Order: sequence, then structure tokens, then C-alpha cells
Amino acid sequence: MASRLRVLGIDPGLTRCGIGVVDVARDRSATLVHVGVVRSSHELPIEQRLALIAAGIREVLAAHRPDAVAVERVFAQQNRHTVMGTAQASGIALLLAAEHGVPAATHTPSEVKAAVTGYGAADKLQVQTMVARVLRLDALPQPADAADALALALCHAWRRGTGVAGGTAALTPAQQAWADAERMARR
Repeated sequence: MASRLRVLGIDPGLTRCGIGVVDVARDRSATLVHVGVVRSSHELPIEQRLALIAAGIREVLAAHRPDAVAVERVFAQQNRHTVMGTAQASGIALLLAAEHGVPAATHTPSEVKAAVTGYGAADKLQVQTMVARVLRLDALPQPADAADALALALCHAWRRGTGVAGGTAALTPAQQAWADAERMARR
């Protein structure tokens, strides 16, 4: 196994598509490689919006050559228009991963939140805070789409396993940090 796993996380969306790349070591420590957001105007025709998103993802795939791609799994929402756009952007991301020969997986928002914060119903601020802590960032990743992309990448690496004894049954670094903080608060 390589000394690190490089994962591209994609938080799909038509207006803002979050993109984050992390390197995760065998000890599950993680390092930020790239973070950004691909934007498209709601005034553009759908095919142009999807082309912009595809170009942004292609650029990151070529520049950072990830070992895996993790995409947020589309889930049911009340707003049919929003879920359709998210599904279209998700399809583009999965297609591009296949075209580049990179294995891809999808993860639900609750899976990602649980992996990163230890709580499947965590809010956006909790996710941003834990991503910043795990990646040792000086500030919270902004916007939330970018933080979500990084969280997806971390979730995928930790769930896939990075050579840690015990596989994916061990606590993630975020879960361990949360448990340590709670233990310290009880003292």
C-alpha cells in the first residue's frame, strides 16, 4: 500500500460544486492538497453550466491525480429542481472519474458527518470546524461546499481504510478528537 491515499472529494451542485483534495496517511492523519469551488451562473443554459463544472473537475483531476474520487450521494429533497441539478453534477463527476480511470464512490451526507464529526446529524459549522481541526487549518474552509468536499474526501479515505490495524472499525481522527475533548470537559 502507498504511504498515502490521495482522495478528491466532490460536493456536487450546479451553482457551486465544492472540490477538495486531501492526502491521508496510514495513521489516518490528513493534509490539505487543494480546495475550491467551481461556479456556474443560473442564467446560463444547463449544458453550459455542466460544461463549466466538468472543466473544473477535469482541471483538478489532471493537476492532482487522485487515487480515488468521493462524491456526495444524491438524496431526496423537497425541491425537485435542486435535486435534479445535484444529480446532474454528480453524474458528471462520476463520469469524469471513470474517464480518468480513477475509482469512485458515493457517500450520503449522514455518513460523511458521522465520519468527520462522530455525529450523523451534525450541522455545517460542526463539519467545517472538524475539517479545519483534522487538516490543521488556520481558518474554517469556506464556503460550506468546499468544506463538504474535504469532508467527503476524508470520509472516503477513513472508511476505505489506510492501513490502520483494525481497518475501518477504529475511530476516525475526528471521532477521537471529539471523544478526547468530551473526556477533558468531564474532568
